[in-house]
Amino acid sequence: MAKDTKERILATALEMFSQNGYAGTNIRELTSALGLVKSSMYRHFNSKEEIWNSLLDELVKYYEDRFGSVEHLPAVPDSLEELVEMTMKMADFTIHDDKIVKSRKVLTIEQFRDDRARDLATKHFLTGLTDMFTYIFSGMMDKGILRKDDPRMLAFAYTTPISALIHLCDREPEKTGEAMEQIEAFSRHFVKVYGNDLDDTGINT
Repeated sequence: MAKDTKERILATALEMFSQNGYAGTNIRELTSALGLVKSSMYRHFNSKEEIWNSLLDELVKYYEDRFGSVEHLPAVPDSLEELVEMTMKMADFTIHDDKIVKSRKVLTIEQFRDDRARDLATKHFLTGLTDMFTYIFSGMMDKGILRKDDPRMLAFAYTTPISALIHLCDREPEKTGEAMEQIEAFSRHFVKVYGNDLDDTGINT
């Protein structure tokens, strides 16, 4: 029961922080939304700041377990088509997973207030993606699937527009379908430009 209550607190805090920000959410509103009294809340967390840091801990683990990171790297694709499929799977997850969407909104709001949120925003919106795809592209170059180039610069060039389209979906959800089509078109253009000797299926031969 205690674990369930703690998880409910964090889930509700994520919902409220993503809508109103940290400063715009107080313990009274949080307990009211949960149907709890303050004493019940404080049996699980000593302060709003502790809720905040516990929430960030949970979000980091959730993201890395499901999306990947430099610490949890995905397998290097064996073909250009696998790269496109992996990219679309990652994009679909990060655009449609409710917890990830709320997490991204929280980091976007709080990156100017909280140093940890700032660092996580930089990692998840920029450097972490570049690092992950640097590893992926380097491995694909070693396999002869991508032509030799600077893998880090290619990773930066590949992930930046995709990340921008994902943020567009947060701002304008009605454009999600269009954004997903653009991501796939961009991914296929990338493999056409940087892939080695493709057959008619787009798979490296």
